[in-house]
Amino acid sequence: MAEPATNPAATAFPAPTISLPLGLEILRTYSGALVCSEILFGGLVWILVASSNVPVPLLQGWVMFVSVTTFVLSSSYMALLVTGLADRVTTDWNFLDVVYHFTALLFYFAAFVLEAATTAANGGAHIKLSPNSTAAVMCITYPRGNIFTILDERQYGINVAATIFCFVVTLCYGCSMIMGFRRWRM
Repeated sequence: MAEPATNPAATAFPAPTISLPLGLEILRTYSGALVCSEILFGGLVWILVASSNVPVPLLQGWVMFVSVTTFVLSSSYMALLVTGLADRVTTDWNFLDVVYHFTALLFYFAAFVLEAATTAANGGAHIKLSPNSTAAVMCITYPRGNIFTILDERQYGINVAATIFCFVVTLCYGCSMIMGFRRWRM
């Protein structure tokens, strides 16, 4: 009896190229730790911006879009690596890793700048209760830019925290891009 002929379609596609370990071993690598940090701190940016009541929707809408989109994409990427399904998709995962992290770095840097601008646009406005009264007194200094927001102390603190975490996520995406570029060039 003759052996069955091999399927030419099975031999025509190259094997997937991935230099990261699959399964739970990904969590023991620096790249896995960085992706987990991106997910964690990106989720914090999302939560903080949403809890600030979005005082400047034009600017903070982009921050929300970037943080939610990259949160979902990074979570999906990590799920593909942890479950081992990345090995079944025939593509150059190292190249996709670099492209994704570069794009996310650019988007998150823009989000960081816009969130910092929103926070800095407070312009020295302070809302305080008058002593021995329930009336609020607002002191406004002349704004330096085109955008002016009036944030109470709680909203200002939330926006400062969101700006800091947005910068941290930007750094995480930058480090992930550099590490991915090294893996891709090897």
